[in-house]
Amino acid sequence: MTEVVDPSRRQPPRRRVPGPARPAPAQRRPGPGARPARRPAPGRPAAPRVIKLGSPRPRLRMVGLALTLVLAAFVLRLFQVQAVDASTYAAKADQNRYVGQVLAAERGEITDRTGVALATSEDAYDITADPTMFSRAQLKVDDGPEQAAALLAPILGQEQSALVGKLRPKNPDTRYTKLAGRQTPQVWKQIKDLKSALAAKARTDRSTVNVLAGVFSVPSTKRVYPNGDLAAGILGWVNAEGKGGGGVEQQLNTTLSGKDGKIRYAQSGGRQVPTVGSAETPAVPGADVELTIDRDIQWAAQNAITEQVAKSKADRGYVVVQDARTGEILAMANSPGFDPNDLSSANPAALGNAALQDAYEPGSTAKVMSMAAVLEEDAATPLTHVTVPNRLHRGDRLFQDDIDHATWYLTLNGVLAKSSNIGTILATGQLGKTQAQANQVLYSYLRKFGIGSYTGLDFPGETKGILAPPGKWSTSQQYTIPFGQGVSINAVQAASVYSTIANGGVRVQPTLVRGTKGPDGHFTPAPTPKKTRVVSAGTAKDLSRMLESVVDDREGTGTKARIPGYRVAGKTGTANRVDPATGKYRGYTSSFAGFAPADNPRITVYCAIQNATAGSYFGGQICGPIYKQVMEFALKTLQVPPTGGRPANLPVSFAP
Repeated sequence: MTEVVDPSRRQPPRRRVPGPARPAPAQRRPGPGARPARRPAPGRPAAPRVIKLGSPRPRLRMVGLALTLVLAAFVLRLFQVQAVDASTYAAKADQNRYVGQVLAAERGEITDRTGVALATSEDAYDITADPTMFSRAQLKVDDGPEQAAALLAPILGQEQSALVGKLRPKNPDTRYTKLAGRQTPQVWKQIKDLKSALAAKARTDRSTVNVLAGVFSVPSTKRVYPNGDLAAGILGWVNAEGKGGGGVEQQLNTTLSGKDGKIRYAQSGGRQVPTVGSAETPAVPGADVELTIDRDIQWAAQNAITEQVAKSKADRGYVVVQDARTGEILAMANSPGFDPNDLSSANPAALGNAALQDAYEPGSTAKVMSMAAVLEEDAATPLTHVTVPNRLHRGDRLFQDDIDHATWYLTLNGVLAKSSNIGTILATGQLGKTQAQANQVLYSYLRKFGIGSYTGLDFPGETKGILAPPGKWSTSQQYTIPFGQGVSINAVQAASVYSTIANGGVRVQPTLVRGTKGPDGHFTPAPTPKKTRVVSAGTAKDLSRMLESVVDDREGTGTKARIPGYRVAGKTGTANRVDPATGKYRGYTSSFAGFAPADNPRITVYCAIQNATAGSYFGGQICGPIYKQVMEFALKTLQVPPTGGRPANLPVSFAP
């Protein structure tokens, strides 16, 4: 019986599933006794041939060696940088990273005796630059300094070539240069606005270069003189380097300037990095200087002398006002003057302080010293009779007075009141048994009064005048020096002579500085001035009474100096003037000196005008009114009342 099988239950035939290929054994030559290689059975495929890869170890060794050499080079270089050359690279890094700047000290003020500022400082900026930021490497242009200089020159008022030289220094490593010092805030604002505009344009237009990126500012101060030319001869000025260039600014520069500080900080792109520490030494401000000057009296003196110099068409003039008791200078005015705020417009001949720097022959105002010697030596009294001829022959010259006259019969007081040259020669001739002895005595008194010596102000450029020793006096000088020719002085010396008489015969060394006030507010008074007895109090009193006759007596030469209500002592002077340009006599020095109140002196005023060419040139005519104007103002300002005393009224002449 045949079995029937359900096709659906028939098992499919098994398929041989190939397993993983086994690698063929390496082909090698059979050795002795080896079995012969089997050949594949017929109908079976041959086993695939497998290629064996080479070992990677040699390559790895080569790569490892190369990496080792590279790392060794890095290690050696790192060792060199961090150990061998560490200090060198650190210094270079500091040089490029850190910037040092000077912190300018604030200059002290100069004030008058009441604290009114005559010279002060206001905020300003030093315009600086980093020259390395103008190089081609930085700006990608060759003419960076030229472009920057073209923009800055009109703002700073400098030549473009000068700015280029600063922006392209000889040393390429220079990181700091000052383009302009002490510029106003308005100047820096112009530069800052232009710099910002260029930076904004450079951000939107790649062809634009901000050539001002390396320009910066450092806070500073600028010297200002609020009163313009008032007391400019005393104050002086400050130069572009911030140092005093004349006057008190130069004389007391160290005191006023203080001590500059410095700061060193990290920077990037010309800007300070705030997160990196900086080293700073603060600046020490200068001390304030208080002068003896009274601003109002200074103004009155300067106004008066300026008007008269213009009216007389003179070369120049000066007025000195002094406190007769203390020696303090209350005013020292010069005309023409200058404005220290604008030196570019100043006349070079007007710079300085002519009242201390001009040496000239004083003329008859010097006769008071001759009379002091005569009285102190008891050679005569104010009432001694002196017969004054029309001409007097002495030595190799024939002397005469300013006016032609018949024989005068004068007292010694009258000789001074009428300013007689001949009478003065005769009086001083009594100082010794011989002319040589008389010369020696007169010389000793001139020296006591301060002639031929510095005033003690220690002022820059001051002259001590010219007074030769008596052994070198020429034949004519023996007779001209007694009336003020052949000897030279300055205006402060002349004022000091009259203050000495006003102070009872004691000379107080003139002073111009009352003291200084430090940054801590502590006031240090100036040293006490030196005092010297020149003549006795009795001689000084006699001289004061004689000087009153010059002003009060109708025959006196100084009547235009009278001040209603006050007793005034004074003396006129008209001297032949040596022309500084030629060294020969040309023109006149006109002067007036005196003090008030005559019986209780408080203030001395001295005026001199050089080479008046319009109107009168006599001292009593053109300087007497100035004396009156300035003296009246000073008496009122200092509230000096009249004494109410009666004038001495010493006789001027006698009946023969």
